[in-house]
Amino acid sequence: MSNYSNLEIKRRQFLKYLASSPLIASSLSGCLNDDPGNPQYNDIAISTLKRGSEGRLSAISSVDQALNVFDFEAVAKTNLTPAHYGYIATGVADNITLRANREEFSKIDIRVRRLTGVNQVDMSTKLFGETWQTPIILAPVGSQRAFNVDGEITTAKAAKNKKHLQILSTFTSIPIEDVVKARGKPLWFQLYPATQWNVTKEILRRAESAGCPVVVLTVDMFAGSNRESMKRFKKEDSSICGACHFPGRNSRPMVSKLDFKLSTPLTWDFVQKLKENTSMKVVIKGIVTSEDAVLCLENGVDGIIVSNHGGRAEESGRATIQCLPEVTAAVNGQIPVLIDGGFRRGTDIFKALAMGAQGICIGRPYLWGLAAFGQEGVESVLDMLRAELQLIMKQAGTASIKNITRDYVQSTQIIIP
Repeated sequence: MSNYSNLEIKRRQFLKYLASSPLIASSLSGCLNDDPGNPQYNDIAISTLKRGSEGRLSAISSVDQALNVFDFEAVAKTNLTPAHYGYIATGVADNITLRANREEFSKIDIRVRRLTGVNQVDMSTKLFGETWQTPIILAPVGSQRAFNVDGEITTAKAAKNKKHLQILSTFTSIPIEDVVKARGKPLWFQLYPATQWNVTKEILRRAESAGCPVVVLTVDMFAGSNRESMKRFKKEDSSICGACHFPGRNSRPMVSKLDFKLSTPLTWDFVQKLKENTSMKVVIKGIVTSEDAVLCLENGVDGIIVSNHGGRAEESGRATIQCLPEVTAAVNGQIPVLIDGGFRRGTDIFKALAMGAQGICIGRPYLWGLAAFGQEGVESVLDMLRAELQLIMKQAGTASIKNITRDYVQSTQIIIP
């Protein structure tokens, strides 16, 4: 028998041993199936896991064990049913846009300055006349009772304690009045318009009555979306839906008593009609091109959120951080520009601020914290991002948000006007 044959036999025996090991096989499974089309695909870094007492890979057991926001995803995935975790984790189609939202940050470098003497930093930002201690905003996410028994109430309490701006979804699972009470001050309200204008008008009236100063019109979802990953997770879910969808738990109190049907694709005429029928500032969420940014200005829009719905709308392949420079260049400081999509680190936030964003909205990270440890988890996620942003601001020598300019970033792959 040749030496090659002996080596081949030994190799096969070794692989057979690996396959028979529960610990190693599960690790290999995660590597071999690291495919966005596979239901096991996730964005958890291996550093977020540790060996448990029974020799298994297990997640952190308390917030003080977390080193970064990714640590909370492992716990959230354990705590949630596959369908509910799939709702958080999914992108669309091949998840190209979902991945791009993260990967494009690595193509942008930070140009740090030395001997600046910066020891204290001011992270405050002003939006529509109100000053916030931090540019980090809690993005609108519906049906939060799927992740925590008190849903948006828990998120609001965390936002209150940490003094963050919170945007509430049309599809909140808690009445807006109760969320505002928990937050202790008015929220921004995200709007999905209904087919019938009188239904949309009633939703607006209720948001205005609750004191919301800003309505955030979402414009990137009316064509629908192909969320294949979420469908795969649902197939894995054998739980009885009644356990978490009993009456009152995942209801949508902003629309449940109305004849609500999501509107068909909108035009700029709707924006004009919205402005004429509300006293709230109008921000459009979902703008990703300079052409549409110019049209926002022409139609009197008060602000923009650069967004691709977290990679959950169309499969464009463009990350929001790629879209941001052309939007801020077109707006040229005339109205506030915010952004969401893939923000997981303080350095990510710094890069967006350098490109002209005035606020950064996060979604999945605080949901991981919410599902993992409730209010404490959300607060810990916010603390981590603030600490990381503060650190890079000191390292770069930027004493305040206004000092973070385009001079502090460079990229050979993303055009930064």
